[in-house]
Amino acid sequence: MNKDHGEAALNESERLAAVASLGDPVRKKLFELLRDSDHALSRDECAATLGLPKSTIRAHLDRLTGENLLRVEFKKVGGRTGPGSGRPAKLYTVAVGEVAASVPARHYDLAAQLLAAAVQRSIDTAVGVEEALAAVAYDAGKRMGAEAGSMAAVLENTGYAPQPDGEGGTIMANCPFHRLAREHTGVVCSLNGSLLTGALAGCGDSSHDVVPDEEMSHCCARLVPKP
Repeated sequence: MNKDHGEAALNESERLAAVASLGDPVRKKLFELLRDSDHALSRDECAATLGLPKSTIRAHLDRLTGENLLRVEFKKVGGRTGPGSGRPAKLYTVAVGEVAASVPARHYDLAAQLLAAAVQRSIDTAVGVEEALAAVAYDAGKRMGAEAGSMAAVLENTGYAPQPDGEGGTIMANCPFHRLAREHTGVVCSLNGSLLTGALAGCGDSSHDVVPDEEMSHCCARLVPKP
């Protein structure tokens, strides 16, 4: 069962920590048990299902909760309610349905969403795909900027691995769309430029511009101070 309602959003560092945590076979089985259950489970239920001591399950539940992979809730179980019915049970359910991470960070899912949305907009409005892609990417970047609050947070969360260029600007040590950019450079770099420009607008950064990175060593764009 996919738990897609109210799921937590993990940043790249949290995803890496989560992947490391799920590398333990017991924690992996425990996470999968909770993910596939149609209701929240108690520590005792998890221990009984997996055939492990309650103390072992408790330690792993605490670890997964600390990694933001599980959500805790307290609820009365059974049919009894009111005084004398006992304390609410501590129950666990997943906070994220799946965990994936890559090193260096890649976001092909984001590129796919933007490209699909651009094609749909082009069909619906009869504008060219290039114009539609620029608009879709700009709008997405603007939302990302507003949510992150700063350009530094946008770049870090999206996996650009920003580094100062020593002149008040920023270079991107990583391209989140690396493989796509190699095969479809013009399309992906146009998407990337619009996305970053929208992010600047979304977070209210009026002191920088997005310009092409002439060296193209890592990413096709860089941030520079406005004159």
